[in-house]
Amino acid sequence: MLSPEQINRYLGNVDLYLLDQILKGRFNPDMKVLDAGCGEGRNLSYFLRNGYHVEGIDRNEDAIRMIKFVARLTVTNYPEEHFQIGDLLQLPYPGDQFQLVICNAVLHFAESEDEFWQMWKELTRMVAPDGYLFVRTASVLGLDLPVKKQDVGRYWLPDGSLRFLLDRSHWDTILASENWELVEPLKVVSVDEQRGMSTIVLQKKA
Repeated sequence: MLSPEQINRYLGNVDLYLLDQILKGRFNPDMKVLDAGCGEGRNLSYFLRNGYHVEGIDRNEDAIRMIKFVARLTVTNYPEEHFQIGDLLQLPYPGDQFQLVICNAVLHFAESEDEFWQMWKELTRMVAPDGYLFVRTASVLGLDLPVKKQDVGRYWLPDGSLRFLLDRSHWDTILASENWELVEPLKVVSVDEQRGMSTIVLQKKA
């Protein structure tokens, strides 16, 4: 039996809801994986260790430097060019390239409706037919939190942060899209009554 320390080394600090999808057997090592807004790569350790083709992009230069270092430690001679500095508003990849696209805690930094939907458009463009999109983002769905509206889409949260929050109109638009099939029911959790976080798992129609 693996110890907690061994499990942690194997999985890394993977998001709990992404781990749920891994344990359900949703993914396999033939898949190409993109983490859009990868940070230092906390959601990529499992995929690197299990032979997936993994790429990541983030606008934070220090974070990209760290994920390159982590990838080298995990897989001998892993290509550094798989990790690059960039923005979700214009992803530098051809379309339909990835069987799994991860976007964890990024979309709520959109500064307007147009910016949110442009990032969503780019994520949609990245996913190959029959591929998956995994998103975690702040939302107002299903929760009674004391938020104060700043402008269209953005709210002040109880923790003092300003975030773009997914609401019912956004979710209805996503569900009505011809691009996606819903894989899991939308899950929303309250984080210490400071913000709500929604988990979205979609599969792109062939």
